[in-house]
Amino acid sequence: MKKTIEPLIVVKNLSLAYGDAPIVHNANFTINRGDIFVIMGMSGCGKSTIMRSMVGLMRPARGHIFIGTTDMWAVDDDMRAQIVGKFGVSFQSGALFSSMTVGENVALPMELKSNLSSTKIREYVHDKLAIVGLDGCENLYPAQISGGMIKRAALARALINNPDVLFFDEPAAGLDPVRSAELDKLIFDINRKSGTTVIMVTHELSTIMSIATNAIYVEDAGVTQIGTPRNAIKTTKNPKILRFLTRGQIKD
Repeated sequence: MKKTIEPLIVVKNLSLAYGDAPIVHNANFTINRGDIFVIMGMSGCGKSTIMRSMVGLMRPARGHIFIGTTDMWAVDDDMRAQIVGKFGVSFQSGALFSSMTVGENVALPMELKSNLSSTKIREYVHDKLAIVGLDGCENLYPAQISGGMIKRAALARALINNPDVLFFDEPAAGLDPVRSAELDKLIFDINRKSGTTVIMVTHELSTIMSIATNAIYVEDAGVTQIGTPRNAIKTTKNPKILRFLTRGQIKD
């Protein structure tokens, strides 16, 4: 049966700036429910800035970000907090608190947003750590685990409240190719099993080509939606996108 395409997030005429310095100008793109959506481009092009606006951390200079039918930057702070509360976010460094155990780090969003008992929260933490392959690591501290395990713990924390959308900022940064591939597979499996929409900022070509179902390319403050990266290699007429997706092996 053919998968039904359902727009989940629609970005219209989005412009972002730091003071008078434009970062993104007049961006338009659509993220469908169930996508593994990649925001890609060269370093410093504005990828993470786009994500910051989508998770409620940076107000646009102009334009709209629709979550369903709601323009998240046209509503009040309380309503926007409710929208963002349905997201899970995993930052580039993992952003675990060093003074807290892995289990305490993973539990924190649920402790802040729910009225569940500590026993029930521990059960959720155990389940999410099992999903990411960190069974039995609840009582370890971040300094006692590897970089790859920190990434997985951060993913468990992002999953703890069963989010509608998962955001990742450079999830494979600092990982060796084997650990990076393992993380890609984990993200892919979570997307396929739960239907969670994944939005990922990355310039890692192995990740882009192996799991992305939809993507945008950011360059010179502009945004181009390219669809599936593998198909874009065959169809794009933009030489910069082609060079990016082929590591410059195909000449324009």
